[in-house]
Amino acid sequence: MEKTIFVFGHKNPDTDSVVSATAYAAFKNAQGFSEYKACRAGKLNPQTEYIYKKFGITPPEFIPDMNPRVAYYMNDKADVINQLTPFWEASIFMREHGRKVLPVVDDQGHYKALLNYNSFTNNIFHILNPEHHISVVTDVNLMSRTLSGKVLCRGDDADVLHTYTIVSGASSFDSFKLTLDSHTHNESIVVVTGDREDIQNLCLERKVRTLILSAGRVPSDEIIEKAKKAGTSIIVSKYDTASTSMLVLYSTPVRVLCDQTIQPIKPEDSIQQIMPRLKGVASQILPVVDDENKVIGVLSEIDVHHDAKVGLALVDHNEKTQIVDGFENFKIFDIVDHHRLGSASTKTPITFINRPLGSTSTIITRLFREENIEIPLDVAKLLLCGILSDTLILQSATTTKIDVDTANFLSELTGLKVKELGEEIIKAGSRIGGRSSEEVINQDMKEYDEGKIKFTVSQIEVDGTDEILERKKEFLDGLEIERKARGALFASLLVTDISTLSSVMLVAGEERFLQFLNLPKQDEKVYFLKDVVSRKKQLIPMLSEILANFVV
Repeated sequence: MEKTIFVFGHKNPDTDSVVSATAYAAFKNAQGFSEYKACRAGKLNPQTEYIYKKFGITPPEFIPDMNPRVAYYMNDKADVINQLTPFWEASIFMREHGRKVLPVVDDQGHYKALLNYNSFTNNIFHILNPEHHISVVTDVNLMSRTLSGKVLCRGDDADVLHTYTIVSGASSFDSFKLTLDSHTHNESIVVVTGDREDIQNLCLERKVRTLILSAGRVPSDEIIEKAKKAGTSIIVSKYDTASTSMLVLYSTPVRVLCDQTIQPIKPEDSIQQIMPRLKGVASQILPVVDDENKVIGVLSEIDVHHDAKVGLALVDHNEKTQIVDGFENFKIFDIVDHHRLGSASTKTPITFINRPLGSTSTIITRLFREENIEIPLDVAKLLLCGILSDTLILQSATTTKIDVDTANFLSELTGLKVKELGEEIIKAGSRIGGRSSEEVINQDMKEYDEGKIKFTVSQIEVDGTDEILERKKEFLDGLEIERKARGALFASLLVTDISTLSSVMLVAGEERFLQFLNLPKQDEKVYFLKDVVSRKKQLIPMLSEILANFVV
């Protein structure tokens, strides 16, 4: 893959988070940075899903985590070689291009095996074993191709791979005859000789499968005619007898000398999972294939220790607990946010934009305008939805004049009316019926750290809190499960009533904290928060102050 910077909103993303990822990627692309790509680390909530469907826009790709994967490190410009390529050609290519391995493929490009020097050495030693005749799997085409030779006639099965025994015709006639007699008549024999017509005639009488004439010696027309009748192929080589014999050895197709035990890996495979296999092969290189088993690259142990081909840009968050899992493995290039500063840090300077506005969508709209970049119409629609969602149709305590002006600008640009669109998308996100407590709690959950204390705050906007309160036990049980799973002091759900612009908060927590929590109690573990609608600007500062006095 090419260098890619994934633009992520926070885990359990809300509308502003997902929209901002789409818009910031579009902004960076418009600046000429094509490597920025929008994605998301969680499921779309009902409101966000409704918005993208309403405007017919494809939402960002779902990437559940950023744990190191093969795709992020592999070399995707790997060369491959056909399984019927003569080894001599493959070895020249490997030497000239500095390749330690070559994935071997069939005619359709499917991976078959891996050619490396270790597999070649093991197999060639077997071929050259002095305790038996030197033999090689090859055919007339491969031999001629390796020798840069010329085929004068083709015998029976010339194009079929055979296991040939190589016999040199450089000795005396009697000695050669004895050697030839030592081989069975049904054996596939290739004889390498020069302009020895006596040996050539004997070979044709014995109907050897292939006769190779060295040093460019062209046989007589009589020999060629005899060869055709005997079903013997004749090849003329420009090399001497010794060199020709050696090259015949190297004419064997790479599929014979490669390592067929090395299984490929996939781009989505975890680096942690494949490392034992990578270290276990002699070359410390593995082929990478796609779902059709076609080679798309290779991965070496050295590649894993180089910088990854991916980086991150964060929008609508900056706290470690809210960043996609596995983020610590990659460099962060940008942060665009409107929340408090969290604990995230970077090793190198980055683009960091943090403004006290009602939504990140407002910030990104202003970036387009400040750079005099035209906002694509579909992006403008999303940005307007992001602002209206995060500011509760410009009624939240976080709303600024800049948010209002920006929403009006986008309204004029898109032809969408602020109030009508806002009410439509808020209604789409406030549906509770038919949804489990787990789904509602996780659709917009944020995790926070206050010193040694960890807690979560989920939020949902509704048109009336009755339905949530009727299912109080179910939601408190769901919050308790989340609290224990994270080892948190407490887990809460802020239920914001858009009709009254106030909220109730359900809290599941350690008993000593619930006794310490001094908020207006509406019911057991349920608190009424008058005029509180913003998690960021109102609730979190309130909870931070309470926790500052809580003894851990």
